[in-house]
Amino acid sequence: MSSSTVDVPVANAVQVVVTDDTLTIELSDGRTVAVPLAWYPRLAHGTAQERSHWRLIGKGHGIHWTDLDEDISVDNLLSGRPSGESQASFQHWLQKRTADSKP
Repeated sequence: MSSSTVDVPVANAVQVVVTDDTLTIELSDGRTVAVPLAWYPRLAHGTAQERSHWRLIGKGHGIHWTDLDEDISVDNLLSGRPSGESQASFQHWLQKRTADSKP
């Protein structure tokens, strides 16, 4: 008995849109993936300007938001995995963010 493998092309992000409640990623294979923004608390707590300042990383295998120190992989989006950040880590980030915004 022989077996064969099928090479499945990896879809990469080509466009990102973040609204007040949804993260939408357009992929190189024509699909569009939309997930609740609540899956990514740093994005949910970011301003519209911060959320719009993103860049593709790893030739589109992921997305990075410099202002929010957030990285999301296309694989995690396609697998339906929300942020894996611990609550303690997120709370530390949120406290630092609040402290940094005070005059």
